[in-house]
Amino acid sequence: MRFGFLMDPLEHVRVDHDTTFALMLECRRRGIEVRELRQEWLFLAGGRARSRMRTVDVDRGGDPHFRVLADCDAPLADLDVLFLRKDPPVDVDFLRATQMVELGPGPLWINHPAGLRAANEKLLALRFADLGPPSIVTREMTRLRSFIAAAGGDAVVKPLDGCGGQGVVRVREGDPNFNALLEIATGGGRTPVLAQSFLPAVREGDKRIIVLDGEPVGAVLRVPKQGELRANFAAGGRAAAAPITARDREICRRLAPDLRALGLWLAGIDVIGGKLTEVNVTSPTGLVEIDALSGGSLEARVIDFALARAGLRGRAAAGL
Repeated sequence: MRFGFLMDPLEHVRVDHDTTFALMLECRRRGIEVRELRQEWLFLAGGRARSRMRTVDVDRGGDPHFRVLADCDAPLADLDVLFLRKDPPVDVDFLRATQMVELGPGPLWINHPAGLRAANEKLLALRFADLGPPSIVTREMTRLRSFIAAAGGDAVVKPLDGCGGQGVVRVREGDPNFNALLEIATGGGRTPVLAQSFLPAVREGDKRIIVLDGEPVGAVLRVPKQGELRANFAAGGRAAAAPITARDREICRRLAPDLRALGLWLAGIDVIGGKLTEVNVTSPTGLVEIDALSGGSLEARVIDFALARAGLRGRAAAGL
């Protein structure tokens, strides 16, 4: 069996944090061949999606943490499963890659490229507006200022295509930088942004819930460091144990039909004070931190799901 991972360069992953690397390690543990792909390595030939692929061995404790066993050009159909886990920004290159991988016969995609195109991580949550804080998406300064005033003069503004908390700012009326921050965030009114009412509960933490096939399978509280708004691990957030509450399950129950219909099998939803703020589907993280706190192995559950979904469970049991 061959599992591919379309990702950012393997050379730069944080082995003690990266979810993609944890999934690769689980494949290695089971004897599944692991291939690394990159967005820039994709190409089309004869109407079929192909890519340069590096077959790799991975080792969290190794130096370096991986070694290349083989390097080839091959059709994506050679893979049984392809994890599409390129980090945002979701730009033209990203969208083009999702279109390319669909041409010709292919493997099981986690997540489905059409679903990735359809589900902007900030906008998908707005399909369920009653589950989240008051929000608006606009590039117009007047509308932004009016929304923030109605939100009590305190809001968080986010770019629509970022990740890891990049570009997220808190804006408050009365701050002498208020208008300047809005101008910077919107590129002078050229780029729409998401603005949400500030949720004071973020000081206690931003809960990341891992959702597999529509079901919550683990959670971690990301606690912001002193003096920081953002709780993302990439921004220095600290991991703390978090239960999956009845409210969390209700949010997942509401999201599940849409996630399944879009082929978004693996997602990471963000909940602050019981309010849904984002639905992360490009390369959701948190598995390593949840494993460390729970003593479990979420990556094993993900690989089990992939094997079952691709109809490979029997082959895996036979060691094929």
